[in-house]
Amino acid sequence: MDAEQKFVKKALIFAGMAFIVVMLVVPLVTVLVYSLREGYAVFSEAITDNYAIKALNLTLFVTVITVVVNTFFGVAASWAITKFRFRGKQFLTTLIDIPFSISPVIAGLVFILVFGRIGWAYPLLEAHGVKIVFAVPGIVLATLFVTFPFVSRELIPLMQSQSSDEEEAAALMGAKWLHIFRKITFPHIKWGLLYGVILCTARAMGEFGAVSVVSGHLRGKTNTLPLHVEILFNEFHLTAAFAVSSLLVVIAVIILILRNIVEYKVKKGDSL
Repeated sequence: MDAEQKFVKKALIFAGMAFIVVMLVVPLVTVLVYSLREGYAVFSEAITDNYAIKALNLTLFVTVITVVVNTFFGVAASWAITKFRFRGKQFLTTLIDIPFSISPVIAGLVFILVFGRIGWAYPLLEAHGVKIVFAVPGIVLATLFVTFPFVSRELIPLMQSQSSDEEEAAALMGAKWLHIFRKITFPHIKWGLLYGVILCTARAMGEFGAVSVVSGHLRGKTNTLPLHVEILFNEFHLTAAFAVSSLLVVIAVIILILRNIVEYKVKKGDSL
């Protein structure tokens, strides 16, 4: 490596590190520092507030449902797309990517137009006493829509790069599909699946736009943690807003550490 290449290498590394520090590290540290500027008592009061606890519980509840449903859908869709030939496969693959290209706010408005008072499904839902918009089911649906590509988008390229010979041989020998999945398919995709689940979890916990549209911002009922932060900020309770935000930051850091561990395991080829 000559002097010019070494200079370019160092310049690129410095530029990358500087960008990450300015755009990511400094803002996150600022949130933590600001949340503690009035002391731990104020910080503790903000994160143990009744509305904050309810918002955290709702966020975790929605995240668990979202991750379970999207994991099942992601595995099923990935298996169908990569292991079978059928008409419309490319169209299905394109549909999976739609949430990546649509604004979350628009996704929320779509659910308003379908399940809200002006929606075509509202009379049917009202007749059966079901409420979607401005209720928890609407938040779950909006979060599902925004996050459902994360698992399948990790699995599809991984499964496409693998041969189907083992599955086909097992099927010819009479093995059931569930047995084939547990014994042959799953061991090859386990780390990719876990990586997709982690990304889906992170996105579900931090989702704001779509949830904001369908939630109605009912404090203590339909407010997730990001929405609770927004309300505190708009009411000029800045320390409380940053204290609650610090919870999301800590959760995000934990998820980031888990993601890096999974990436390391994938590269190393370790088993569970």
